Amino acid sequence: MSGTHEFLEDPRNDNVLIYVNGEFFPRHEAKVSVFDSAFLVGDGLWESFRLHNGKLAFVSQHLDRLKANLKALDYDLGMPPEKLIDEVYRAVHANNMHTNVHIRMMITRGTKKSPSQDPRATVSGPTIVIIAEYKMPSRKTREGIRLFTVHVRRGRPDVQDPKLHPHSKLNCVISCIQAIKAGVDEALMLDPQGFVSTCNSTNFFIVRHNQVWTSTGQYCLNGITRGNIIKLCRQNRIDVFERDFSLIDVYAADEAFVTGTFGGVAYVSEADGRVIGDGKMGPVTSKLMNLYANLLDEECSSDKE
Repeated sequence: MSGTHEFLEDPRNDNVLIYVNGEFFPRHEAKVSVFDSAFLVGDGLWESFRLHNGKLAFVSQHLDRLKANLKALDYDLGMPPEKLIDEVYRAVHANNMHTNVHIRMMITRGTKKSPSQDPRATVSGPTIVIIAEYKMPSRKTREGIRLFTVHVRRGRPDVQDPKLHPHSKLNCVISCIQAIKAGVDEALMLDPQGFVSTCNSTNFFIVRHNQVWTSTGQYCLNGITRGNIIKLCRQNRIDVFERDFSLIDVYAADEAFVTGTFGGVAYVSEADGRVIGDGKMGPVTSKLMNLYANLLDEECSSDKE
């Protein structure tokens, strides 16, 4: 396996307990119904978290995004959304986890009485699954990400809002397949107007003349790490712009990098066969990588309440 989510295999993950609707099951015994809404029609959402030094990183930002998705999909949890964070901590505590842990929470509308897209066919409360795993990127910092621009576009909000976190990520899967067939690490995706938007599983930035550019955000997932990088730029007098730009700007960029909850910041060495800059990590990317690492430590410091 290669790509931005390539990770080091950890034998401890064979024995993790999986949270399913408030109960814990060994990995090989964790199951949901074949009548579950997500299995039948992709009616589900997800949120990811990073456990660092025993604390969930940027938890308030993740919770805000989760609340927005729950409201958009009209899910009734039967409990305050804030309670979900308690359940995530239950999952990591049940596995005696402390750091270098990636967590995926999945929530579906629940079990249906028969295959149907109609939400009124649901006969249970929501299904909630939490998978916590020891996960560290296996890609070395000195290794750049290679991208390929795919034919699949990011959709307009009136088709499927790209800010949603749905289980249905088939457009990203197809993009990932095309990138794999092209022999690179990840797909670069354009918006409906042909401007650069995002990657299939990470957010995308370029650096030109010491300015950091990223997309307008209208057609990409509102990544938590993306937002933190923009904030770090502004706090450290690095010019940053959310704007339209095209592939010619990418090819001519001095640097490029991607961001995400799992990998943090990773530099891009190549796009569509064009070497970005000199193909090595540039000074702006390196600075932002260090600033983000410091922010993560500060957010999850042992003396922070």
